[in-house]
Amino acid sequence: MDAGAENLNAIAAWAVSLMETLGGFGAGVAIALENLFPPLPSEIILPLAGFTAAKGTLGLVEVLIWTTVGSVVGALALYGVGAWLGRRRMYAIAERLPLIKTEDVERTEAWFDRHGSKAVFFGRMIPIFRSLISIPAGIERMPLVRFTLLTLAGSAIWNTIFVLAGFYLGANWHIIEQYAGVFQKIVIALVIVAVVVWIFLRVRQMRRNRASVAAD
Repeated sequence: MDAGAENLNAIAAWAVSLMETLGGFGAGVAIALENLFPPLPSEIILPLAGFTAAKGTLGLVEVLIWTTVGSVVGALALYGVGAWLGRRRMYAIAERLPLIKTEDVERTEAWFDRHGSKAVFFGRMIPIFRSLISIPAGIERMPLVRFTLLTLAGSAIWNTIFVLAGFYLGANWHIIEQYAGVFQKIVIALVIVAVVVWIFLRVRQMRRNRASVAAD
């Protein structure tokens, strides 16, 4: 058995044990932890919760409610981290990072002011960003009620799709993880490409600036 399969089985066993011990609340705890620790994949936990409901161990509505509550709780915890970090600390950290300019942070803030609501809502349906988007929302102090409602709506859609898929696929629930894993890899690849391009452009700009100063 390869390492990926072993990890899948380990996570599945842990999630099943949690749900068997705590019921629907356990499913909520698992998803809250997934928000805080993105390596725990909701693409496994949610279909497995649906499969557990299909066996009659848990109620389907119970699972949907608790997993969505868990998503909101986890998101609020990360929002709190962002609020604690705040704009002052964010700028102080940015000033110490290589290749980062104050203007970059200002542009990010301006972007979030324009698109923050859409980012929070749709971000709940994108691997990795599902967790991370809560931090800038906290830094920018998005109104808590709006943040909570957007998180609730986006998480409810994402959770319902995967829980129902697991419910109807039954013992074949793990098929979902294969397709979701491909989607996650695509997202990661796009992020890596974007970061590499950004670093390349920033280094080229710095070299041009130095050449310009030397020429003067």
